[in-house]
Amino acid sequence: MAGTKTLLVLENFIGGRFLPCNSYIDSYDPSTGEVYSRVPDSGKEEVEAAVEAARAAFPGWSARSPQERAQVLHRLADLLEQSLEELAQAESKDQGKTITLARTVDIPRSVQNFRFFASSILHHTSECTQMDHMGCLHYTVRAPVGIAGLISPWNLPLYLLTWKIAPAIAAGNTVIAKPSELTSVTAWMMCKLLEKAGVPPGVVNIVFGTGPRVGEALVSHPEVPLISFTGSQPTAERITQLSAPHCKRLSLELGGKNPAIIFEDANLEECVPTTGEICLCTSRIFVQKSIYSEFLKRFLEATRLWKVGIPSDPSASMGALISKAHLEKVRSYIKKARAEGAQILCGEGVDKLSLPPRNQGGYFMLPTVITDIKDESCCMKEEIFGPVTCVVPFDSEEEVIKRANSVKYGLAATVWSSNVGRVHRVAKKLQSGLVWTNCWLIRELNLPFGGMKSSGVGREGAKDSYEFFTEVKTITIKH
Repeated sequence: MAGTKTLLVLENFIGGRFLPCNSYIDSYDPSTGEVYSRVPDSGKEEVEAAVEAARAAFPGWSARSPQERAQVLHRLADLLEQSLEELAQAESKDQGKTITLARTVDIPRSVQNFRFFASSILHHTSECTQMDHMGCLHYTVRAPVGIAGLISPWNLPLYLLTWKIAPAIAAGNTVIAKPSELTSVTAWMMCKLLEKAGVPPGVVNIVFGTGPRVGEALVSHPEVPLISFTGSQPTAERITQLSAPHCKRLSLELGGKNPAIIFEDANLEECVPTTGEICLCTSRIFVQKSIYSEFLKRFLEATRLWKVGIPSDPSASMGALISKAHLEKVRSYIKKARAEGAQILCGEGVDKLSLPPRNQGGYFMLPTVITDIKDESCCMKEEIFGPVTCVVPFDSEEEVIKRANSVKYGLAATVWSSNVGRVHRVAKKLQSGLVWTNCWLIRELNLPFGGMKSSGVGREGAKDSYEFFTEVKTITIKH
């Protein structure tokens, strides 16, 4: 067991300084189940201090030119890149994801977020129209809104935190961010680089803690007009209620129950490995009947090749789940599926997971494939957010579109087919904010990201984020 002396103790970052907190929350190492760091359990007082710092920093920061702000973002990106290995190791340990994933996806994308918005902020143009018969000229100007409240989740800690901070400060706002209390370490490490990058005190404030204490204080604060949140639907409902009296602007990026649709003319050579990799993201796989058994055979082979191991093992394809409570939740869905008469073909309760002795208490789970399950099952309707996927057959295009759209979520979908006409037709009819065809998770940051239905409100991307983080004004001049 780790002694108290070796615990990592985080501090809030307010007004350019690290400040201790009166009370702390234990944070666990998902690969061992042991406490390894302490996170500030902040509340109203800390949020108030952060609002003061952000308010004081706003006039100076918003008065800088976009070029000057972009330089600061570029410097921060460079510093993050120089610390890539250190950040990747910290992210992997704190979140439970593999070191390979943190090294190749999370941290590089965090660096890219700052570079991308440092560049895109320089290329927005405003509108102008003439009304010659009235002797008038109309044009628009955009200005930063003020203090932005940013709340990010535990699945992509630094990746999604920077995806919010970068556009907010590029546009001239100051921010108060609250990372998930389960994954706060890389946000705290980033704070150490802010001064060196030239970010003035108070422009970026990070207050650690739980949703009910910090989140609620931030969301209900009258001086925080903007809230950007990524997380669960129940939390989003609470945010909406608390912010309603203040008419706040909200961007809510919520859950999904993402379908993959595999038609009989799909290229299985490409489709099976890719669909295997997205076990974490695609929880409903619809396969056309004529290729169902062939796909299932190949898919199971690919899934069994996945190595679940300790996050620091470079050969592991999957690490640990985030927490004991989350592991229990994911397991409960598999129990429900079994009780409903579904078949569990591999993974939890079927195959044996071998782990080193010190990781026996970690939150590990094998990728699990379920078949013979009804569309009405909770496993087909609710977001599980774990390595569990249901594979079901379908007959026709029309039928599968209806079934894919039959859930309350609409974040992303994938379609596999070599028929170009069908790909366009199906993509158009799916109720999803994003549809990938014959590929997965290839992101063009210029274009909108976000979901339909219960998957959220608003979009994020070059233009969308800029519009969200600025206020537009129309000016008319009679000449």
